[in-house]
Amino acid sequence: METVAIVDCGSGNLKSAAKAFERAAFEAERGFKVMVTSDPDSVLRADRIALPGQGAFAAVLAGVAAVSGLREALEEVAIAKARPFFGICVGMQLMATRGLEHGAYDGFGWIPGEVIPLQPADPALKVPHMGWNNLEVDRPEHPVMRGIKTGDHAYFVHSYRFVCADPADRIAYADYGGAVTAVIGRDNLIGTQFHPEKSQAVGLAMIAAFLEWRP
Repeated sequence: METVAIVDCGSGNLKSAAKAFERAAFEAERGFKVMVTSDPDSVLRADRIALPGQGAFAAVLAGVAAVSGLREALEEVAIAKARPFFGICVGMQLMATRGLEHGAYDGFGWIPGEVIPLQPADPALKVPHMGWNNLEVDRPEHPVMRGIKTGDHAYFVHSYRFVCADPADRIAYADYGGAVTAVIGRDNLIGTQFHPEKSQAVGLAMIAAFLEWRP
């Protein structure tokens, strides 16, 4: 039985994320053990890893750093061992080179790019970007985007956006007074700015595809 570690770094809707992964595994009839953990050894043993995050970039980064060995465990499983990794909201943003929220902070540097303030071209659009928005899919061939198409809806809550240094790393975006990165991916790494656990059919489809993904 494969294990999915939902990483607890003190931020994120962990129960909802775990339930979404459990439901996707059940519906796909795949035998997965889904656990919420902050234990580095458990993360190292996991077959797949998901990192949810909510709040400020620096605060979530500090939450990872506060658990001795957790940053190193994430680096080992996601980069050295290249196991499937799913970053959610700020968990996705931490994969950037740096975040520019209330200062400049180095991210994990796994997918080159910066996390910058969300500044819609239309002043009538509010920040934070909160609610449902259509996806525009750049790379429908990506295995985790199986069955997801342009026009599908996802649920966003954020005030900052990920700008990829390499446009090929952007898998999908949403239009919110300009293009806002919605999904990023490179090698065994995937991340969503939106919350798949709150995005109903689209979110469950992405999680199910992630559970079957063999990068």
